[in-house]
Amino acid sequence: MIEFPKPTVDQFFRTYVITNFAVSSDEERLIFSSNLNGKMNLWAMNLPDTFPYLFAQKDESCSFIKFDPQNRYVLAGFDQDGDENHHIYAIPNEGGIPQALISGDAAEKYFFTDVSNDGERIYYMTSEENPSFLNTRVRNLANGTDTLLNTGEVSPTELAAVSNKEDAFVYIRAFANTYVIGFVKTGDEQHSLTPDPDEVHITFDPIFIDDNTIYFITDYESEYSYIAKFDLASKQFSPVVNVNDESIQSLKWNKEKNAFYFITEDGVQDKLYQYDLASQDIQELSAPVDVIDQIQVANSGNLYVLGRSATIPHNIFQSSDGVEWKQLTNNRVLGLTKEDMVEPDVISYQSFDGMEMEALLFRAKPENDNGYTIFWPHGGPQASERKMFRAMFQCFLNRGYTIFAPNFRGSTGYGSSFVKLVEQDWGEGPRLDCVAGIEWLFENHITDREKLFLVGGSYGGYMALLLHGRHSDYFKAVVDIFGPSDLFTFVNSVPPHWKPIMERWLGDPERDKERFIKDSPVTYLDGMVKPMLVIQGAKDPRVVKEESDQIVAKLNDEGRDVEYLVLEDEGHGFSKKENEIKVYTRMLDFLEKHQA
Repeated sequence: MIEFPKPTVDQFFRTYVITNFAVSSDEERLIFSSNLNGKMNLWAMNLPDTFPYLFAQKDESCSFIKFDPQNRYVLAGFDQDGDENHHIYAIPNEGGIPQALISGDAAEKYFFTDVSNDGERIYYMTSEENPSFLNTRVRNLANGTDTLLNTGEVSPTELAAVSNKEDAFVYIRAFANTYVIGFVKTGDEQHSLTPDPDEVHITFDPIFIDDNTIYFITDYESEYSYIAKFDLASKQFSPVVNVNDESIQSLKWNKEKNAFYFITEDGVQDKLYQYDLASQDIQELSAPVDVIDQIQVANSGNLYVLGRSATIPHNIFQSSDGVEWKQLTNNRVLGLTKEDMVEPDVISYQSFDGMEMEALLFRAKPENDNGYTIFWPHGGPQASERKMFRAMFQCFLNRGYTIFAPNFRGSTGYGSSFVKLVEQDWGEGPRLDCVAGIEWLFENHITDREKLFLVGGSYGGYMALLLHGRHSDYFKAVVDIFGPSDLFTFVNSVPPHWKPIMERWLGDPERDKERFIKDSPVTYLDGMVKPMLVIQGAKDPRVVKEESDQIVAKLNDEGRDVEYLVLEDEGHGFSKKENEIKVYTRMLDFLEKHQA
């Protein structure tokens, strides 16, 4: 018999990402953003044919894709090497090289909102002349003129919905991730979508179903987000649909069927529902994956879903009834089946104060198990680890590492009060939740005290640095991927439109000076004695390179064992396939070196 070696790192990381997609109104073409050729570009399929072809080459991350309603062009947003300064481009209907349409200085941002029904006007937000709060403009394609619709004030303000007559506009204003108000403007009049905009709550995904009725998602006076509506004629707010202990996360409208489709977040997985407006019936549909990243409802009523599960990479699916699904893309791990990979166990444990925490435990298969465990605090922090495919996880599991990923306080999916617990407490409650999770691993004999590694990215990188500095005895070695190292420098280096929300999210560096010191990883250099690998994208706009530079320099001054990998053409993530392979190969080598 022919014997084949273990799957290589390349096999796992030749799995591609699909970040977003769009379907034409006639459903004859589907366009999606993917790194199929190693860099992010737009690919298309002429349905029902599912063979993908290159539609537009830009070699950059794409923030949105939108078909012209008249099928004359396609709009898309691209940044530069991960800097997240997206500009708006136009592409010929048959594909080609993207042409800058709404653009300006490289440091400015242009966020697409909508295109008019006749395809003649484009609504967008821009940081130009208002970098902190954003302005809303409309571009007339017939004569190339721009009109200012709204000047953002107080906090970042984004246009979220435009009425069919283009005479009413819904804006979303963010004061924090958990405090986002919505208001509708008609002429000189402005009305809040919820009764009390001063009460902390969120409002998002507004949809005009007619000239006077706006449906949207909110958690106003509720622990979990639900569907509500605002009547523009009567100025009345009313709750419409809620699902017990599940937060509604996305809302789509189908006019022909007079129905909404919505996604809920239920802990570590999503659910998909249909709500019939006439009968008021709610029906749970059969989702093809555990985590849904995007949904589109075609005029015909067909559903298109982009999503993934722990052992299923990003793929796009189509259904006519929400029960039977056809997989349109065939994105898979090279040479491996779903059964070759690892599904996580969903476990719970008690934290230091008795609060219940949920976590995902990926157990290495017995034939691969090397006895070591990776503790993975997720990013965000107001996000969560979910039952979704990570090439890194499945690759490391194949190499014998068990992975433990806790959803500490501040994680989404467990109610609004839980999410708010991390606000102005980045380094105490969540850190102790992590410590309790580590002790759970030991108490339940998942791993030995001498065989635990610590790996995290973004906020997870911050937590990796903080846990290393304050609890180094737990770990053999640590990997920090673009994590903030000093809260004083971090709060002043975030993008301008983030700065208005930092007060509620993180705090004030002068008022909260003592807490900033206590919760900054750089305070605990003396404790960072284990070998460390630090990874950073040079173009990262969220956690700038200086955050990693300064911790690495200080550790080098102390003579510590620290390796530093900087990717010159990446931002807050890895959009280029060769960079991704380089990073995770380096991580595997680092962990293997420190097993002994």
